[in-house]
Amino acid sequence: MLKLKEISLVVAALMVTACTTPIERRQADGGFDYVNAKTTEPLKIPEGLHAPQYTKEYNVPPLSAKADSSLVGDVLDIRPPLQILPMADGTHVEEGSDNIKVVVEAIDQNTDLKQEMFSVVKGFLKHKGYAIAKEDYTNGVIDTDWIEHEELLDTSWFGADSVYKVRQRYQFKTDIRPHGRSGNLIISLLDHQESHGDDNTPVVLKNEDKKRYAIDMLNSAVGFMAKERAQLQQQMKRQQSKGIAIAYVAPSDANDEGYWLSEAPLKRTWDRLSIVLPEVGFEVVDMDSAKGLYYIRFNNDSGFWNSLFSDNNIELDDQENYRLLVTAHKADNQKTEIRIRDNEDKPLTQAQVQSVYQAVAEVMAEDRKIR
Repeated sequence: MLKLKEISLVVAALMVTACTTPIERRQADGGFDYVNAKTTEPLKIPEGLHAPQYTKEYNVPPLSAKADSSLVGDVLDIRPPLQILPMADGTHVEEGSDNIKVVVEAIDQNTDLKQEMFSVVKGFLKHKGYAIAKEDYTNGVIDTDWIEHEELLDTSWFGADSVYKVRQRYQFKTDIRPHGRSGNLIISLLDHQESHGDDNTPVVLKNEDKKRYAIDMLNSAVGFMAKERAQLQQQMKRQQSKGIAIAYVAPSDANDEGYWLSEAPLKRTWDRLSIVLPEVGFEVVDMDSAKGLYYIRFNNDSGFWNSLFSDNNIELDDQENYRLLVTAHKADNQKTEIRIRDNEDKPLTQAQVQSVYQAVAEVMAEDRKIR
């Protein structure tokens, strides 16, 4: 059993720790008597003697013009600066930016970035239990209601407990760039109130303190976004793993060419083709996503096609170059048209187009395992 003296020492230590206020945690340990230290005069050397050589190793460099000379003693905040942590996929910090913000890139071209960011902010606030005081989707602004935090500093058996209280309001702003593929998530501290016990003296925060609070809230929001985007990417993988049905559309007249119609949007069809083409004997030599072009070479020596689909032969010349044109369907952007042409961008025969279609259609329709 602990002796009474040992118990008293433990209780005393706990009481000292409990009485440490958040303000005191910003300060260095020890006293601050050095603030009032007097500058002594240099050593006086009697006439006829040589002055000793002094080392400059411990000389304190002069303050720069931008430095605040009043930050000494208990006023000096010793806490290291907070860093913005772009933990979510598709987020980064812009160099040289003084704003409390992260840049958010779109990870799914089929998802409206502004809607995603706005929903993430609302989801984060709901997850934390923070009420919304103002919501303006058009301008991308959400203001929180008062967020209250209490910390018990000391308990008393004979009176009221000593409690440190903080009340704050924040503003979240989503600023989407004109091209719609990226935007900024900006957070600022609107109001701040704090009290310690019966002391309700208004506290005026310095800019550095405001930045610390805003960065802390921003990092929490980005951490929540990281979880949301991880789930979104998993959903995208499941969607992309599903097979895509394609149909052959015969030419309407002698001047027309046959093509394949994919039952998926352009981006998804394009991505799936990059996987399927090598599997059916085509080497992707080059590609131009802006023009929807795959530059491919047919390799009949792969043996893949003959071993798996021996009943269907691709009627193309071995080691010849071709072009695969991938474009969105004019009437339905949820479908995609695929055309194969020779290296001079001339249509192939209907028999050639159909033979390639038979090879590609079956592999395109296969479901893939999620990795």
